Amino acid sequence: MGLSTAGGATRTSPAGIDTLRVGLVCPYSWDVPGGVQQHIGDLAETLIAMGHEVSVLAPVGDTDHEPPPYLVPAGRPVPVPYNGSVARIGFGPRSASRVRRWIAEGRFDVLHIHEPAAPSVSLLSCWAADGPIVATFHTSNPRSRAMTAGSTALRSALEKINARVAVSEAARRTLVEHLGGDAVLIPNGVSVRRFAHAEPLPGWPGEGGSIGFLGRLDEPRKGLGVLLEAFSRLARDRPGLRLLVAGPGRADLSGVPDDLRERVVLLGRLDEADKVRAYHSADVFCAPNLGGESFGIVLTEAMSAGAAIVASDIPAFGAVLDGGRAGELFRAGDPDHLADRAAALLDDPRRRDRLSRAARDAVRAYDWETVAADIAHVYETVLGRERSGGVRTGGGRWASALLRRGERP
Repeated sequence: MGLSTAGGATRTSPAGIDTLRVGLVCPYSWDVPGGVQQHIGDLAETLIAMGHEVSVLAPVGDTDHEPPPYLVPAGRPVPVPYNGSVARIGFGPRSASRVRRWIAEGRFDVLHIHEPAAPSVSLLSCWAADGPIVATFHTSNPRSRAMTAGSTALRSALEKINARVAVSEAARRTLVEHLGGDAVLIPNGVSVRRFAHAEPLPGWPGEGGSIGFLGRLDEPRKGLGVLLEAFSRLARDRPGLRLLVAGPGRADLSGVPDDLRERVVLLGRLDEADKVRAYHSADVFCAPNLGGESFGIVLTEAMSAGAAIVASDIPAFGAVLDGGRAGELFRAGDPDHLADRAAALLDDPRRRDRLSRAARDAVRAYDWETVAADIAHVYETVLGRERSGGVRTGGGRWASALLRRGERP
């Protein structure tokens, strides 16, 4: 059933915390790159390395996608607009049935649901489960119509949660403003060791200078359009300057002058090894996001690689970059300001070296070994309060209504 463990651990009572059976719930399609999916995958692998048994439930759209051993598919997702993007989620009677079966068979000590307000298997899991439940909130969206409109239905699910975690102050604020209550702050993690050392991609960074970007190319809030405009202005006076662009989706280069387009190098979606190399392939790494980010995983990855970073001054990025001490900040959505800050870094190798060292120092707080230990402590706290004998299927009326319309496990 997709339960993985490091092996060799002696199972004790939940209060002993030698080995826990942990169920992680991911609301978004596992085979589509995203910060929440990556967070859950890294958390699962770190918990397994710590000796715990882990199973992850998530929608899966690509049946040819090679799943990790701990993954249990929750059915095919459907795309819906959510938080300024398109989320691929799983909902409905069949998803509800699979959720209940996974909970019943898992015999989990603790259920850890990510984005419990997302209309997907996360919300279904809240409705369907009773017992020790932890929830992590990732979303930063001060104007979430979905969370506001669905507050009555959400409350029935959120009342079951024993401990709430927010990955950032922005995510915590969204939770408080829309749903009430509070949460402990535990940031997203990054495997610092994985990104620390790598050879650059062939031919990079080059003698004329280079700027790097990683993210979804066709998602406006990732800010690629702002970077392309800034690059077009910089490249006029820098004949050798190139822009490395990596990530899934189709990039719109219509705004880039014809004579500069060949210097915008589109690498497409990279595997993990080449993604690490990409962070080491640019003189300056740029995160031009316009908003809707609660944290900034791309920043912590770049920081782990020791990149000299220029990023938009959205609150989440400012927090991760220590107010600008671990990377340059520019006014979000302002290509002129971005061009100025990037030019200053390109022209100042010593400044880039100082930012690189500051980034490596600052990112240590986000290493997965630290973050997972904090999350495990939350599990211990919940299990110390809950004497319910673990997670079990409950009889919530919302889940029951969905099951009456579908197939029971």
